[in-house]
Amino acid sequence: MATDPTPRPLLAAELLSVGAEITFGETLDTNAGEIARSLVAAGVRVGRVTALPDDLEVVAGAFRDALSRADLVVSTGGLGPTPDDLTREAIAHVLGETPAVDPALLAWLEGLWARRGLPFPAANVKQAWVIPSAQPLPNPNGTAPGWFVDAGDGRVIVALPGPPREMRPMWSDEAWPRLRARGVGRGLVVRTLRLSGIGESQVADLLGEELLRATNPVVATYARHEAVDVRISAFDEPADEGRPARSAAELADAAEAAVLAQVGDHVWARGTTSWAEAIDAALASRGLTLATLETGTQGALATLLAETTRRRRAEIVEPAEPEGPAPEDEAVAPTMDPPVEPVDGDPLAAAALGLRARAGVDVALAARARPRGRDMVLRVAIATDRGVRMATRAVFLSGSQGRHRAGIAAALVLLRLLEAEAAEAAGPAVRPAV
Repeated sequence: MATDPTPRPLLAAELLSVGAEITFGETLDTNAGEIARSLVAAGVRVGRVTALPDDLEVVAGAFRDALSRADLVVSTGGLGPTPDDLTREAIAHVLGETPAVDPALLAWLEGLWARRGLPFPAANVKQAWVIPSAQPLPNPNGTAPGWFVDAGDGRVIVALPGPPREMRPMWSDEAWPRLRARGVGRGLVVRTLRLSGIGESQVADLLGEELLRATNPVVATYARHEAVDVRISAFDEPADEGRPARSAAELADAAEAAVLAQVGDHVWARGTTSWAEAIDAALASRGLTLATLETGTQGALATLLAETTRRRRAEIVEPAEPEGPAPEDEAVAPTMDPPVEPVDGDPLAAAALGLRARAGVDVALAARARPRGRDMVLRVAIATDRGVRMATRAVFLSGSQGRHRAGIAAALVLLRLLEAEAAEAAGPAVRPAV
C-alpha cells in the first residue's frame, strides 16, 4: 500500500531493538542510546526504548503499538538472512504489504559473493526484499540493506541493521539526511546545572512536582558520580488558542530561573564541566597555581583533579596507624570560617601554609578526613596570599564512597573560596557567576 507521505512533524519517536541476544542478556544494546541521543539533540522526544525477541507476533505488535503513539519508529536488528530475522516481515505485516525481491539489490548481493568466488546462498535473497512503501538504505559495510518506510499519515519507520559498525554509518549517512529532509525535530534548548552539597531527593523536594512534571520545558534530576545534575530541556512552542508562540530559549529561561531560586546556592558548574575543569578555570582567571595535600581520603581529591593543568603538586599522606574518629562535638560549619593565624594555631592550617611555601604555589589546600559514626568529617585549610581559611564539612557515608564524597567536598570548598576572592578582587558590585 504505497502512499504519498502526509506532511507531519516528526516530533515523537520510539526505538525498537530486535534480537534474542539482547533479551537474553548476551549482547549489550548500545545502538538505542546512540540513536536516542541524536534524536533528542534535534528536538525529538523519545518516548520508549524497547528490546524484543525474535518472535514475529511480538515484533509486529511492537511496531503496531509504536506507530499508534509516535511519528517516527526506528528499529535496529532483525535484518539478517536467517529465519529468525523477522523485522522486514513484521513491518510488511503491520502495513499490509507484500515483500518482493528488488532486482538491483539482488544483483548487488550476488556481486558480493561473486567477487569472493563463492556461491550465493539462497537464504540471503530475503535481504533483497522491499515493500512498496520502503526505500532501501545502502549498506556498504555488510549484507543487510536498511529500509526507510513511509508508514502512512506522514509517519516514518527506519529499519537499521544491528551490528554497530553497520548501523552507525547507515543512520548518519543514509537515514538522517532523509529525516532532515522530512523536517525531523524542532527548536530545542538544553541546559544542565551541576549541583553539589545536596542530594537528589532534596533537590526534587525543593523544585516541587509542578516543575518536575511539566512537559515543556522538561526539568529532570540525575544523580551522577560527581554531582547532582538538573537538566532543563525546552522546545519551541507554537501559538495556540490565543496564546502567543514561545521560543525554546524563553521557556528554558523561565525554568532555569525557577530552579536557581530554589537550589542556586548549590550550583557549581554548567553543562558537562568536570571538577578539574571548574577548578582550572577559576585558577586560570587569576593566573594562580595550586598544590594539594590530603589525609584520610586515599587520594580522592588528587584523582578528582587529575586533569587540572594548574596544579603543581599533589601529596597524599596516610597515617601509619588508623586515626581515631573525629570528635562528636566537632562543629560542622556551612560556610568558610574566618581567616586564622596558622603559626600558633591549627596544625592543618600550618600544613597548608607549609605546602604553599615548599611547592612555590599561589594556593595550597590541606584536607583531612576522619570517620565519625557511619559518616565522615572533613576539615580543609586553604592558604593564599590573603592568609589561611578553614572549613569543616559533614560527609555522608564512610569507606570508599565517603572518601570520594570527601574529595568532592574539598573541591567545592576550594572552588567557592576562589570565586569569593575573585569577587573581592573585582569589587563589591561583582558576584561570582557559575
